[in-house]
Amino acid sequence: MSILLIALGAGVGFIIAYHTYGRWLGARVFNLAANVVCPSQRLRDDRDYVPTSKAVVFGHHFTSIAGTGPIVGPAIAVMWGWLPALLWVVFGSIFIGAVHDFGALVVSLRNNGQTVGDVAGRVLNRRVRLLFLFILFMALTVVLAIFGLVIAAVFRMYPAAIFPCLVQIPIAIVIGVLLHRKRVGLLVPSIIALGIMYLTVIYGNEGVLHTINQSMAGWPLIIWVGVLLVYSYIASVLPVWMLLQPRDYINSLQLISALALILLGLVVAAASQGPPPVPGAGAQSLEFVAPMWDFHPAEAPLIFPFLFITIACGAISGFHCLVSSGTSSKQIKNEKDAQFVGYGSMLTEGFLATLVILACCAGLGMGAELDFPREAGKSATVKLADGKILSVSRQANGYFGVTGKDQTPGVLGPEPGNQFAEQGLHYSGTVTNAAVVMTGRTAWHTRYQSWRSSNALGAKVGAFVDGAANFLRTLGLSGGVAIALMGVLVASFAATTLDTACRLQRYVIQELATTLGKFAHREKPAGGIWAVLASKHGATIFAVATAGAMAAMSKPGLEWSLKTAGTGGLILWPLFGATNQLLGGLAFLVITFWMWRRKLPVWFMIIPMIFMLILPAWALLYQLFVQAVGQDVSWWASKNWLLIFIGLATLALEIWMIVEAVRLFPKVKGVLEADAVEPVGAS
Repeated sequence: MSILLIALGAGVGFIIAYHTYGRWLGARVFNLAANVVCPSQRLRDDRDYVPTSKAVVFGHHFTSIAGTGPIVGPAIAVMWGWLPALLWVVFGSIFIGAVHDFGALVVSLRNNGQTVGDVAGRVLNRRVRLLFLFILFMALTVVLAIFGLVIAAVFRMYPAAIFPCLVQIPIAIVIGVLLHRKRVGLLVPSIIALGIMYLTVIYGNEGVLHTINQSMAGWPLIIWVGVLLVYSYIASVLPVWMLLQPRDYINSLQLISALALILLGLVVAAASQGPPPVPGAGAQSLEFVAPMWDFHPAEAPLIFPFLFITIACGAISGFHCLVSSGTSSKQIKNEKDAQFVGYGSMLTEGFLATLVILACCAGLGMGAELDFPREAGKSATVKLADGKILSVSRQANGYFGVTGKDQTPGVLGPEPGNQFAEQGLHYSGTVTNAAVVMTGRTAWHTRYQSWRSSNALGAKVGAFVDGAANFLRTLGLSGGVAIALMGVLVASFAATTLDTACRLQRYVIQELATTLGKFAHREKPAGGIWAVLASKHGATIFAVATAGAMAAMSKPGLEWSLKTAGTGGLILWPLFGATNQLLGGLAFLVITFWMWRRKLPVWFMIIPMIFMLILPAWALLYQLFVQAVGQDVSWWASKNWLLIFIGLATLALEIWMIVEAVRLFPKVKGVLEADAVEPVGAS
């Protein structure tokens, strides 16, 4: 019951924060007004600037900012204990993340829908604008490369998610045409789209679709990355209403309803007990199987500052400022909708991260299948609740042999009467389809043996999928459907981030090309390569090409081939956390300057700004020169030149930008920038 109270308490806390702190920010600080003409109306082009209902904008914004960040980050950070992770998610979302997203959205709304990087050039100076754009370019390149690999990896782990994710594209196009061209109401298409998407989850892995899913899951990583980047290119250059916006909206319907199902399953599990993990076993109670805190888990880095880097999107993420100022600000049609979209979306993401923590730390204990090959003779190591280490081997007769130190060799047999059941090991299946299911602390220990083992993408995503699927099983869903639904949730979140990031990178490259082209041609219109990169298609092609090249790396020491391509790209993941959080601190800097020039209160911006400038830089320096996350040595010692270059370049640009800001800060209070854009009221 305590787990249910934590979930409900966090949800109520987020609702209270929205109606108190969020409302104060909107009404008393930002002075949002319904009669202000928003950029979506004033600059309407029906391609990027499109006035849109707040429900659809919320769907686009929420699914774009969420990605896999609020799943992967909390799923690994719980190694320090569920309490530190939970506190950072709840308080970070309310006082830092939601303020950051809301502020970036308002600043962009008041500046013709321009990105935070562009606004930096006016509220600070032109040098800072260029510095910020370079930081954005590097950060978005990493995001595109990483999320392309993440989706590909999720598809390989959960093939049943492939068809349900792909079918969202034609559904989204139909919805976009109905809403924008035919002016059809939102309710009926939404219900129909949601019903179709759930049917594809239930029946999308049967018969011929199962064969197709399995075949596509076997594609090399780099093939999937190429397909996903081509899709991102198409979504980026099409009008926003045709694919990007409706796909994000219908995704939000499925994802938010899935979160509601997870919460409902948690309620049922807390009120009664979950279903048996295997036939014949006892029902499983809902309880924490993870430690409340553990400041020194095996092989883990320092909790301070790495907790605040590991959990990014669930508490604050610099990437969010790009969504707020890159796409969402161009779609809002009423300025007062900014609180719902900016502040509300981040709190929703915080609640998602809360459910992830509970799924990994409690739901996982209700049952997780031991992960090892199906062939006879293969084995896997299991750490029991009492700390004993066992080796479980698959036998030809469908049973499992169990051996271990201080443990008499035996056979893990069918339930009931299994001598290892009390230790959390259960046998299920037949000779041709046998499985071992773990429960309680045994399930937790096997998924979280050490930081290095749990830092793998499969372990992080798998812990959440298993735990959340157990909540859904309490509602009567089969294990296969529950796992497929959670796999679709993870892949869909990542896909909506990928296509939005590609569109944002297009804007950044166009701004950089225009600026550098004018500099090269002495303020005259740029030509040649600069003109190509300043165009919509040229910028987008460059964006997907650079991300694809970065993602295509193979692991150090492996010869490059189609099979090994992409295996080295995931080394970028440790870099993503630190650079992403640094971007959040720099966005706070720009927002603070915009407010300072207008004599608005800034104390609640300065505190999180300093916090988010210091901690990510500390983590980045630690990985550069002391010890990288998940490794025995630093990036410098391992001569990982790509990470070294991006890390040092990001730090250098950050320091330069901070120096510029410190020099300028005392001089600009109450002084509007020369080309300031102020709100225009409706006539």
